[in-house]
Amino acid sequence: MIKLLTSTWMTLPVSAIVYLTATVAFWKTPPAPHREAPVSSRNVSGASWEFHNPEADQLISELRDEKKGLDKRKQDLEELATRLKTEQEEINAARQAVQLLQTNFDKSVLRVQEDETGNLKKLAKVYSAMAPDSAAAIFAGMDDTTVAKILAFMKDTETAGILESISKKSDADAKRVAALSERLRQASLRNNP
Repeated sequence: MIKLLTSTWMTLPVSAIVYLTATVAFWKTPPAPHREAPVSSRNVSGASWEFHNPEADQLISELRDEKKGLDKRKQDLEELATRLKTEQEEINAARQAVQLLQTNFDKSVLRVQEDETGNLKKLAKVYSAMAPDSAAAIFAGMDDTTVAKILAFMKDTETAGILESISKKSDADAKRVAALSERLRQASLRNNP
């Protein structure tokens, strides 16, 4: 039998039997399918990229909403800045137009004032040549500002006679002469500081 066991033809069946026996002995049964339990924030099992946290999802959602709000505010601020720039340009244009009009007006007023000065001097000469009662009658129909301007260009002696004629008529006219005198005082202070 030793000869039989040591023969080359026997080695092959013995090896096959040993192989099959070892395979059956070490064979594992396949594991049962694994049911995954819902993953909670306290019990984490598995890969980290499979982790889902509802609080983190809520924070991400809030951050997205806040980013949208910030983008809207940024857009609104840009629109406001554009509108403010446009309005500032309009204000600058209006300011320049007003300055131009003011300059033209000042030139026109200066010209009128120069013309008025000449006219007032002529009127002062005319009323100085009249009798004080006649000049007083004419001044009764004029406003106090014009009368004060004309009297300012007359000599003091001529002004005194006209004011005396005006004040003799009534108490109201006397008060008017006082107001005219005050205007003449202020006019002389402005003309001769």
